[in-house]
Amino acid sequence: MAALAAVATVLASPFRALGAASPRPIDQDEVVERPSMRLTAPAMPRAIAGTVRADVSDPKTLITKLQGAFEAFKETHAREQQEIKAGLADVVTTDKLTAINATLTELQTAVDEQARIQAAAKLGNGAVIGDIKGDPEYAAAFKAHMRRGDSAPGEVKAAMQKGTDTDGGYLAPIEWDRTIGEKLKRISPMRAESRVITISVAGFKKYFSDRNVGSGWVGETASRPATTTPQIGVLDFTPGELYANPAISQQLLDDAAVDLEQWLGSEVDTEFARQEGIGFLSGDGANKPYGILTYVAGAANAARHPYGAIATVASGAAAAFTGDGFIELMYDLPSEFAGNAKLFINRQSLGSARKLKDGQGNFLWQPSYALGQPQTLNGAPIVEMPDMPTVAAGNIAALYGDMEATYLVVDRIGIRVLRDPFTNKPFVHFYTTKRVGGGVHNPQPMRALKIGAAG
Repeated sequence: MAALAAVATVLASPFRALGAASPRPIDQDEVVERPSMRLTAPAMPRAIAGTVRADVSDPKTLITKLQGAFEAFKETHAREQQEIKAGLADVVTTDKLTAINATLTELQTAVDEQARIQAAAKLGNGAVIGDIKGDPEYAAAFKAHMRRGDSAPGEVKAAMQKGTDTDGGYLAPIEWDRTIGEKLKRISPMRAESRVITISVAGFKKYFSDRNVGSGWVGETASRPATTTPQIGVLDFTPGELYANPAISQQLLDDAAVDLEQWLGSEVDTEFARQEGIGFLSGDGANKPYGILTYVAGAANAARHPYGAIATVASGAAAAFTGDGFIELMYDLPSEFAGNAKLFINRQSLGSARKLKDGQGNFLWQPSYALGQPQTLNGAPIVEMPDMPTVAAGNIAALYGDMEATYLVVDRIGIRVLRDPFTNKPFVHFYTTKRVGGGVHNPQPMRALKIGAAG
């Protein structure tokens, strides 16, 4: 016990120097209330938990703590490197660096969340020109049917005919569809960063020219010989069906205080986002999207696009990142796509990338220094992508480029809900489906970092 107390004291020491409050335990279910959301306090080492917990809703305080933690990270990393060079590697220093690294991640996540909340507040109610208007009568009828099923009054059943029949489920009201769509955009990085279109037909085709148009210089009276003609290619983006089947008791449905729209959205958005994250990255196109990683050179769909595959850049080391590898990755991207380029990487890999330095000994990773400003690596904004592969030999562990110009998400309009009170009595299931597809519509604005093979 004495040894554990000593380690906790060492872990807390750099943050005391920054003026942090004395650490205190945090209950697992301790939460912070914010408008329209509920966040569980992040799990962190207890010795530094007090640093993150205080003033979590104050952006200025969060950024100050983030910058202080980064200074502590740099100092501890330098000490670890000195110990390694001297052949005196200390597990206490290594554990301390790991703990600070985890705290940096949590603080940066909190800063990003505050930026998202403020950005959402500035958008107001989210109305846009050309926004599809809802149908209050249908929305009310839909809610009544979902609560009471076949026992709903006759006028409710009549109004529900607008949304097709009960065999395949009713189309959710536009307001519900929009709510779920907005939640998916917030928690699905690929959806948020990609180009998204909505269709009302079975599929979507995009035509491409190979840009092989001949031209030349001629004099005023010189003849104009025939030139080469561009070839046209076509890509098919056919949506697959995504489903979730949440359950709720009839007793809760009968409770008017239960917000059915909010409940259904919270039940399906996480599952939809999880499946979309996998599909948009690694989907094989069989009743699901074509994942962007399958278009990388050497992958299954490398030859699918008329413009070729997404080019790869070597990481520069076996089973590891290097600073030179990231710099080469970024400068390999054509300049016309660099303006909107971002780095896409998972959280675990980002922890490793934080330790990288340039030739002058400066850390490539930098935290946010103002609300709304993202964390960066060599100046490139970072987007955490949970489903990206981790650092391992042969893996594509990072993508860099303009995702909106690279990947296309195709949504078939309408979320369909089928009320099922029979399969699992006394629960009522809401079998919810949406159709979504996706694929690369231009591989040129993206580059992939491939980890070197081991020995």
